Amino acid sequence: MAKFIGDFHIHSHYSIATSKNLIPEYIDLWAGIKGIRVVGTGDFTHPEWLKELEEKLKPAEQGLFRLKDKYKLSPELQTHNDVRFLLTSEISSIYKKYGKVRKVHNLIFAPDFVTVRNIQRELSKIGNINSDGRPILGLDSRNLLEIALNASDNIFFVPSHIWTPWFSALGDKSGFDSIEECYGDLTEHIFAVETGLSSDPTMNRMCSFLDRYTLISNSDAHSPEKLGREANIFNTELSYDAIMQAIKSSDKEHFPGTLEFFPQEGKYHYDGHRKCGISWDPVETLKNNEICPVCGKKVTVGVMNRIAQLSDRDDMQDIKNRTSFHSLIPLKEILSEITGVGPNSKKVAHAYNLLIQKAGSEFAILLDLPVKEIKKTGNDILAEAIRRMRNREIYIKEGFDGEYGQIKVFQENEVKSFGREETLFKDFTQKKHIRVQKKFDIKEYKQLIEVQPLSIKGRAESIVKVLNPLQQKAADHFRGPALIIAGPGTGKTQVLTYRIANLIQTRGVNPESILAVTFTNKAANEMKERLTGLLNNKAVVSKLQISTFHALGLSILKEYGQNKNFSIIDEDDRVQILLKYAGCGKKKVKKICNAISDAKQNLKSPDDI
Repeated sequence: MAKFIGDFHIHSHYSIATSKNLIPEYIDLWAGIKGIRVVGTGDFTHPEWLKELEEKLKPAEQGLFRLKDKYKLSPELQTHNDVRFLLTSEISSIYKKYGKVRKVHNLIFAPDFVTVRNIQRELSKIGNINSDGRPILGLDSRNLLEIALNASDNIFFVPSHIWTPWFSALGDKSGFDSIEECYGDLTEHIFAVETGLSSDPTMNRMCSFLDRYTLISNSDAHSPEKLGREANIFNTELSYDAIMQAIKSSDKEHFPGTLEFFPQEGKYHYDGHRKCGISWDPVETLKNNEICPVCGKKVTVGVMNRIAQLSDRDDMQDIKNRTSFHSLIPLKEILSEITGVGPNSKKVAHAYNLLIQKAGSEFAILLDLPVKEIKKTGNDILAEAIRRMRNREIYIKEGFDGEYGQIKVFQENEVKSFGREETLFKDFTQKKHIRVQKKFDIKEYKQLIEVQPLSIKGRAESIVKVLNPLQQKAADHFRGPALIIAGPGTGKTQVLTYRIANLIQTRGVNPESILAVTFTNKAANEMKERLTGLLNNKAVVSKLQISTFHALGLSILKEYGQNKNFSIIDEDDRVQILLKYAGCGKKKVKKICNAISDAKQNLKSPDDI
């Protein structure tokens, strides 16, 4: 018995919109680099791909295969992972049931090539299995399951990415409200469901009807480098039967858990319209009746909302025998954030390769290496990034309507606080460990040196020409706090605006380090408009943080609060909640609202109340 990682849902180069490198050689190579011991073949229903698999693979342990030695690649990255293949294929079913068009993806595991050929033969009678590695068939999911079961008693059948809006068993656009609705009398042969990139086990367990199923996770990789972005952890002997039994039983000893995307990074986590720039959490969607304010059409309802619709559990402590999971950020994304260049850049690739050579695999770095060892393998900033990821100390921008979200471990410009990136990554960015000469940065220089106060004459003319002497003095203030006492209509907003422009134009202050706080959105927007005119640079103004006190408070809670998935309850929400739970009419609710406001304004504690 040994601990290993398995990723079963992938595709071949015969599937639409996939990499030409999705061939056995590169799948074997990248599975080893990632640290995956057992990888799915994907697409076994495609006749040409099946021929390629039979040519290039040879039997290993029961139900598993390995790449023949003559096809092994000899890359720069020498990994020590002896990869196994397991026969899998995803099938797309589009059909009508209960008066609605259904689009459901299902994943089939097969123990041998004989079973695969039996399934292939039956599906070829129903539709075209030659045009796409993932065939699209007019076949009820329940009937597809029946075909799989008839092909072998040892088949394993899993509903794919069950919450995806467009193509899944429970998706908002074309799915059902339960697994039983989808698979009918054969539901008892479903032992596991796949969570998908936009949800994690905690979200899924809010629906008690899923308790009977093991939650598995896979990458759904469309290129070799995407292998392992989600995967499964096993502690069993290396064989098809042992792996399937571990999933069926959901026994923590043999199936310890899964490796997950942060679900907010999934491209269907939130609701919204990508073309219209609308991204909403479920509460915001309800407030707008699911209608996009830009185009007037219904928004795409994401995974978080769909789970909320079907959830029936409030307390996660009710769940028994919960398996654990680890939320990870791909190593190249972390290196991209540190270096400030794209994850597919040569710079990131070189840093990644050196780290793999030292550590052995990507999962070894993300999961296993102690932080102290990561400092030796990489450096302090990489160690801190991995530490934050493991502790879920992250910054989130949610994905929606087909657009991936963003998960960051550093705030903007925070990397600079660790020191110059070139120095930190000198081992990664230059071969032969050549030290990179530090370039002179005038902006950084101006912020670090002791800046002497400048006279009014030394400032840009546009900053002072419309201000009176007292306003000029306030706008020119630089070091230490300044309290400006002025009545209505005396130009407070104007002075504040000109002071910001002066700090940027004359003092060389980084606009990203300036925060301006007002009482109203109108004042905040007015300041942005004025600064755009003064500085004549929208890009600079976009880097300023200008907001209301409430928006600032919300941003702080979003970044530093323990629970980052929340919404602000407004006046209408409060009334609706009280109407539902207080058990009284609107007049009584109004009195309760007034009492709440009085308690807040007078800073009353719960004991006082």
